[in-house]
Amino acid sequence: MNYEQFLNLYSEAVLTSLSFFWKALWAFVLGYVVSSAIQVFVTRERMQKTMGQAGKKSIALGTFFGFISSSCSFAALATTKSLFKKGAGFIPSLAFLLASTNLVIELGFIIAIFLGWQFVVGEYLGGILLILFTWEIVRLTRPKKLIRNVRRKLNSTEGKEKSDTDTPNWKEKIQSKQAWKKVAKKYFMEWGMVWKDVTFGFTIAGIISAFVPQSFFQTLFINAGNNPGFFSILEHTVVGPVAAFFTFIGSMGNIPLASILYSNGVSFAGVMAFIFSDLVVFPVIRVNAKYYGWKLSLYIVAVFLGALVATSMVMHYGFALFNLLPDSSNSQSVAQTEKFAIDYTFWLNLVFIAITGLLAWLNFGGESKKKHGDDNHTHHNHSNKKGIIEKLIFWLAIFSYIWLIGGLIAMV
Repeated sequence: MNYEQFLNLYSEAVLTSLSFFWKALWAFVLGYVVSSAIQVFVTRERMQKTMGQAGKKSIALGTFFGFISSSCSFAALATTKSLFKKGAGFIPSLAFLLASTNLVIELGFIIAIFLGWQFVVGEYLGGILLILFTWEIVRLTRPKKLIRNVRRKLNSTEGKEKSDTDTPNWKEKIQSKQAWKKVAKKYFMEWGMVWKDVTFGFTIAGIISAFVPQSFFQTLFINAGNNPGFFSILEHTVVGPVAAFFTFIGSMGNIPLASILYSNGVSFAGVMAFIFSDLVVFPVIRVNAKYYGWKLSLYIVAVFLGALVATSMVMHYGFALFNLLPDSSNSQSVAQTEKFAIDYTFWLNLVFIAITGLLAWLNFGGESKKKHGDDNHTHHNHSNKKGIIEKLIFWLAIFSYIWLIGGLIAMV
């Protein structure tokens, strides 16, 4: 590779990273606004009543709430944590998380463009199966003590709140400017927790998209393109999450990469496992560890891995039974799509950037800052307690910014 080729790939990597983030920006803002609003407006008693037990109704409600608040993985994690902290049951909370990242309308459109209608059906039907398998695995493993300890620690470390009986209901709160200032404050606290992971994740995605040859992915999957048998397909569903681990930026950005896998012979099950793996990769694991601790975070990963492998296998052979497995020639390369365009994403981003500006005005206004100075000080002290991984991710994020700025300069 000569210098000119490197510069071309460098520029392509940076443009890809920025375009992926641009496409997901509105979803980030929406997810964090929903998360912050839940923390401020939803009472613990109401959450316990609607999603407090692992019954059919609570799980169905968690799935429905996840569907209507669909967002990218990082934002969904924050919302799920808010639900769990407010008293929602563990399984309904996981149902919300899975639904909000898989039963996503805009994700279906992108899947249809890159992969075809069979994958759209696989995404939505598979999302429901993921929730059902997750429910069954958690029911069988019974982590009640672990969940109880984490919930107690979560409530204690994030500060004591006034009793819901002493505060106005959500109808009164929603009309209060002070309540919206609290929403704004929590919104920027959520961003403060994950900006490093988001920056590094999107940068790595662009680098892999530009620099890693397609043949690399082919070597990961046994008998790719050669009519793989049962054990090869099973291997695809296991390796799919591994491939996603190294290419992760979220479901929206992974769809073009999924089309590359499928066009190179990876089975339907392997591609679906890759798409479903947005919640079992390191940045997500690490954010969950921040919220719940490493023990519960790794437990959630193990549950999701088991559920997504089972779901992908059932979907593959279910489609095969009805002769509905798609033709790989229908997939398209990521290089064939526009990185930036004046489309619905552009207008949604403008709207949600404006919303962020309004929240910034509410949060950083003199009255709000003075009123909540103690809370900000407490959060600042808490965030200063950085471990080795935290410092490593911080510097990786800084180097990511240097990489991105350097790529933009190289284009000039």
